[in-house]
Amino acid sequence: MNAAKMDFNDRLLSLGLARVAEQAALASASLVGRGDEKAADQAAVNAMREQLNLLDIAGVVVIGEGERDEAPMLYIGEEVGTGNGPGVDIALDPLEGTTLTAKDMPNALTVIAMGPRGSMLHAPDVYMDKLAIGPGFPEGVVNLDMSPRERVEALAKANGCEAADITVCILERPRHEAMIAEVRETGASIRLITDGDVAGVMHCAESEVTGIDMYMGQGGAPEGVLAAAALKCMGGQIFGRLLFRNDDERGRATKAGITDLNRVYARDEMVTADVIFAATGVTGGSLLPSIKREPGWVETTTLLMRSKTGSVRRMSYRTPTWSHNNA
Repeated sequence: MNAAKMDFNDRLLSLGLARVAEQAALASASLVGRGDEKAADQAAVNAMREQLNLLDIAGVVVIGEGERDEAPMLYIGEEVGTGNGPGVDIALDPLEGTTLTAKDMPNALTVIAMGPRGSMLHAPDVYMDKLAIGPGFPEGVVNLDMSPRERVEALAKANGCEAADITVCILERPRHEAMIAEVRETGASIRLITDGDVAGVMHCAESEVTGIDMYMGQGGAPEGVLAAAALKCMGGQIFGRLLFRNDDERGRATKAGITDLNRVYARDEMVTADVIFAATGVTGGSLLPSIKREPGWVETTTLLMRSKTGSVRRMSYRTPTWSHNNA
């Protein structure tokens, strides 16, 4: 049967996807705190690619490590899997937070999402202006055309609280200085993160656990699609608008098939069909604990989600240190 016509059986594929995330995390574990971002990233890439090629899928990487000439592994457009299965889109970040890993800072994850072929926005490697909130709010209660102040006040009103009760997650960058100042003027608090904005967006979906109500700011467009896949499973809203600094970046968007360069994408426009999503903690954080080591054993925790059923699993995987490469 033609791979494109085969059913995307998310239930059967989900455990395999969890293994992909687990093995990437385990491969990078020995490099936590070693100060070598590139080595940690490459270890995760190699493990993720190896595991993907064991799955019975005809997969295409639509969100990956970059263009083919810039990324030796898991580049955009690369085909993975055995070829004996359904055609699928794959969005991945083998190590989301390479700097976090190198410095042993919180919230480094291995992240991967999978959906039917043609289900994910082929976002070019440019910036995206992002805005995200958790589940339970009316559609469009906040939007990208609002000022930071208006977003905080609108969310507080919808939540039945004061602006001072809202916490916003923002990537700490010079480009966000004016945004940070405006948010603080409302009385809201801000949790600044140095890296890892997929995790930053995911925090909104579990505000009672993480204390984060909203994410806003400019970050990588590929990470925006990954975050949308996560929120499609966890619930919540995310909006993204591509940002271009030059003609080369506009050309990348055109090459990716994007015709309206000013379009605002909602969650279900970035990810148009049901997906599965897996993330494994590398360093500990609000979402997932770090990889744990004890004599003879290693243990990971993976978040595995299916948007079709709304199921969210936290899976512990414990294995002897001599055997985890063959798990």
